[in-house]
Amino acid sequence: MNNKYPTREVARELVREAESCNPGPWGDHSRVVAECAEKIASVCPGMDGEKAYVLGLLHDIGRKFGVRHFGHIYDGYNYMESMGYGAAARICVTHSFSIQRIEDYIGNFDVSPEQQKIVEDILYSLEYDDYDLLIQLCDCIGAAEGPVRMEERMGDVKRRYGQFPQKKWDKNLSLRSYFEEKSGKDIYEILKIE
Repeated sequence: MNNKYPTREVARELVREAESCNPGPWGDHSRVVAECAEKIASVCPGMDGEKAYVLGLLHDIGRKFGVRHFGHIYDGYNYMESMGYGAAARICVTHSFSIQRIEDYIGNFDVSPEQQKIVEDILYSLEYDDYDLLIQLCDCIGAAEGPVRMEERMGDVKRRYGQFPQKKWDKNLSLRSYFEEKSGKDIYEILKIE
């Protein structure tokens, strides 16, 4: 897996094209995640706001291929890999797993056992970096309407799917603390969340 990702303009076009294949709130959610990631990365030493924006924008690109749960992870990974964007392919996998365990996925396992094994092998081979962690954090903040408090967004996921593992909930909250320490700023202040 290489460390390449497209330009902002190319990423925006990929999402626009994907939305035409499968319209829905996921596109606005992806734009909010991208904007949040850029703002946070821009105040964190050693992070690139442009890279964070692009990876945030493309984390759900697998939604292009239809209404899928676990399938959007597999589809997004393959799509980005086929284009030579290894860093974006990686984010398509890591964004759903703040705890690196397939069992903690929230949603339906709508893939074949072989496809699930491919995602598992990729996931378990990685050591998370700050971009993986940042997109996980922003995925927990980015509602389609704009950034919200993490508890509100995770509560919405829990209502829609009927569950949210406590360890995953706690891990997501710890991501906020991690980036507040890294940036020296309150994440909600950076994002202007009331």
